[in-house]
Amino acid sequence: MDVSRRSEKPVYPSKVFAADDEKPLKPHKQQKQEDNTLLLDASDALPLPLYLTNGLFFTMFFSVMYFLLSRWREKIRNSTPLHVVTLSELVAIVSLIASMIYLLGFFGIGFVQTFVSRGNNDSWDVEDEDDHEQFILEEDSRRGPCATATTLGCAVPPPPTRQVAVVAPPQPTKVAMSMAEKPAPLVTPAASEEDEEIIKSVVEGKMPSYLLESKLGDCKRAASIRKEALQRITGKSLEGLPLEGFNYESILGQCCEMPIGYVQIPVGIAGPLLLNGTEYSVPMATTEGCLVASTNRGCKAIYASGGATAILLRDGMTRAPCVRFGTAKRAAELKFHVEDPIKFETLANVFNQSSRFARLQRIQCAIAGKNLYMRFVCSTGDAMGMNMVSKGVQNVLDYLQNEYPDMDVIGISGNYCSDKKPAAINWIEGRGKSVVCEAIITEEVVKKVLKTEVAALVELNMLKNLTGSAMAGALGGFNAHASNIVSAVFIATGQDPAQNIESSHCITMMEAVNDGKDLHISVTMPSIEVGTVGGGTQLASQSACLNLLGVKGANREVPGSNARLLATIVAGSVLAGELSLMSAISAGQLVKSHMKYNRSTKDVTKASS
Repeated sequence: MDVSRRSEKPVYPSKVFAADDEKPLKPHKQQKQEDNTLLLDASDALPLPLYLTNGLFFTMFFSVMYFLLSRWREKIRNSTPLHVVTLSELVAIVSLIASMIYLLGFFGIGFVQTFVSRGNNDSWDVEDEDDHEQFILEEDSRRGPCATATTLGCAVPPPPTRQVAVVAPPQPTKVAMSMAEKPAPLVTPAASEEDEEIIKSVVEGKMPSYLLESKLGDCKRAASIRKEALQRITGKSLEGLPLEGFNYESILGQCCEMPIGYVQIPVGIAGPLLLNGTEYSVPMATTEGCLVASTNRGCKAIYASGGATAILLRDGMTRAPCVRFGTAKRAAELKFHVEDPIKFETLANVFNQSSRFARLQRIQCAIAGKNLYMRFVCSTGDAMGMNMVSKGVQNVLDYLQNEYPDMDVIGISGNYCSDKKPAAINWIEGRGKSVVCEAIITEEVVKKVLKTEVAALVELNMLKNLTGSAMAGALGGFNAHASNIVSAVFIATGQDPAQNIESSHCITMMEAVNDGKDLHISVTMPSIEVGTVGGGTQLASQSACLNLLGVKGANREVPGSNARLLATIVAGSVLAGELSLMSAISAGQLVKSHMKYNRSTKDVTKASS
């Protein structure tokens, strides 16, 4: 382990601050505070070479430890109270504590090191996972100010007029730029050279990119440095990827790792959607032209016809572990065990202890030879619930292991769930929220708003959504474009976009009613997987969209009702989208509308230049 000594000479940081949020940057080590106290390392305890200092404290530690143990053994033999100490024993105890603090502080135990050197955890000591070498950036006169993320020894208020970029010096490609294209802020040599050293460390492989947040204590600055380092490594410009205007602390440890910016997706509004007597303005995040306009037209038709009705059929998230036995007989014995109503109550109690909201509903088993797949179904409150149900399943597996010690757990998920994959079990049994939504569209609205005929819509739906999908061997795809609306609402409200796969399972039905004058349309969606807490729902933009729908966060009065309401809104939006697209195809308007709304009239050459 190569360790370089820090400079003995105290230096003073420049008092410069970031312009965007006026948070000071992170300091180097050995920064002098306003009270003129010098911040030292454990390795700077004595003005001796490092190996002599370490040897001295090692010798002191073992010597005084041996002395104290000998004295205590003698006291025990002589029945002398241990709390009665002599001067030599008192000195030995102090020496023991001092040597322990030095040794633990030197080898990096953080809570001890804070007592030795407050604010000392700002160094760039990084252990590379490949060769386990440590390096420390050399101290020089280039100093940056403190970051508010690490407030130790930093209490200087930021001056209101000074500005500094929190990125490296100007490169051929711009690392960070104001979204409003404001003039470039001032760059002080101290701050820019400090970031430049870190960027070079990342490029050279000395500093792992994933450690930037923990080492810098400033998520935005870490993203900026990572972005610039990536540009240099790849030689590709990321100028169009915005960095400013996003709270990177909000995604740390829960949404995205190693961020370098964020992608802009426009959000449109469709509605009002009149559903179960309540109006909703539905946010849709999409880059497909005509999608929001088409869904909005469907909402208009539903509204003019008196609204739609949505009914929640089931609510249960699933997880299916795979376990293996020595024989198929033993696998069958466990199947009968978990499906026994009496024994199920015990398993439910074990499962439910994992969360205040998790409630086990049933366990569905399937056997393949000596392998057993157990599909756990449980309610999860207002959370989408994958983590919640997985935790409960693990509790049950641990419990069953005691009664079936020969059970070999292959995996917590055996794809019998089935998550983020098209599967017949989700189409048949349901997963998440199962919803059916219907509306009766009057003949007048079909003609004036949708520009088509009831009979034409019924025939098109039968030949396209039903027969055509059957000919294609569709699995849950008996619809026109349910995934379009599901994806747009999912992204806008912070859902997992990958779960659009099973959430878009939908069968669209159309029938002429009231002597063939009006149209009855329905969508049945057995596996809408949504939540209003956790994951991306906590981000500012997505939280705002949930608030627009009135389903933000957890419902304290009726746990789970917000997530269930969101599922019905998704189904109602799909109903509107299906109604409008099918009408456009029936009336021959599909190509014309896409040419109008989904094709740019700008001169792309001029726009790019």
